[in-house]
Amino acid sequence: MTVTGTAHAVDAEHGTLAKAADENFPVAPFFLPRDWRTDLMAVYGFARLVDDIGDGDLAPGGADARHLGVPEEHADDRVRMLDAFEDDLRRVFDGTPRHPLLRRLRPTVRRRSLTPAPFLGLIAANRQDQLVGRYETYDDLLAYCELSANPVGHLVLAVTGTATPERIRRSDAVCTALQIVEHLQDVAEDLGRDRIYLPAEDMKRFRVQEDDLAAPTANASVRALIAYEAGRAHDLLDEGAPLVGSVHGRLRLLLAGFVGGGRAALRAIADADHDVLPGPPKPGKLRLLRETGLALRGEG
Repeated sequence: MTVTGTAHAVDAEHGTLAKAADENFPVAPFFLPRDWRTDLMAVYGFARLVDDIGDGDLAPGGADARHLGVPEEHADDRVRMLDAFEDDLRRVFDGTPRHPLLRRLRPTVRRRSLTPAPFLGLIAANRQDQLVGRYETYDDLLAYCELSANPVGHLVLAVTGTATPERIRRSDAVCTALQIVEHLQDVAEDLGRDRIYLPAEDMKRFRVQEDDLAAPTANASVRALIAYEAGRAHDLLDEGAPLVGSVHGRLRLLLAGFVGGGRAALRAIADADHDVLPGPPKPGKLRLLRETGLALRGEG
């Protein structure tokens, strides 16, 4: 690789990993053991990059396409990019991957004996995003979250060596809730991509039309719909919250951050009177710390 090629690899890697600071929950906080942080950031890099491919949010310049062996003229073809990314993922398990973020992932996969399934689920979710822009029922949305969110929790438990069937069940509830919260924060942004993650049956029930979601601010019907879906997310967080008390030490604090981050985001949405259309309501650091503390104590 040339010096210029090395620079592109560094830019592609660091630009993606830098987005961890914008998440609703801590990705790999300082208090974790260094080896956990290393492995969790490797997993995050994969998850963030596959989402950026699926959303068309890759950094300009085509570095990611070049790493994946996709000709520059096809760099905007998301399906082709996802196919190439899946091919490179398989090299993580049986060869040498091309993309720097997947090369970073390879030692984590070996060290933690990770399997391809959760990674493939995240790719499948982004393929689905290219084909499906509306969800008729809440169950349909939950099935999407099984691909788009729940694998992340499986990977966190695998990296930390704490996976059990009960913890996976609780983790799925937390991860699905976090995905729904993100959908609620990003209604306007998602609509700009011709995607609506609010179940059509609920929109009909609350008399919300798609045009209502394109307004600068939410009307009463939209606010009521957002409040209803936020309540569902809150119930899922409550269902998953016992996951925090099932582990010990610094992992307990990390998982409390996930639950607390979701609850803090929901409170930010409520504080905005459920008007998410001007932009995503975000919680402040004090609210996040308070909600994390409550999750640690089994409250909230």
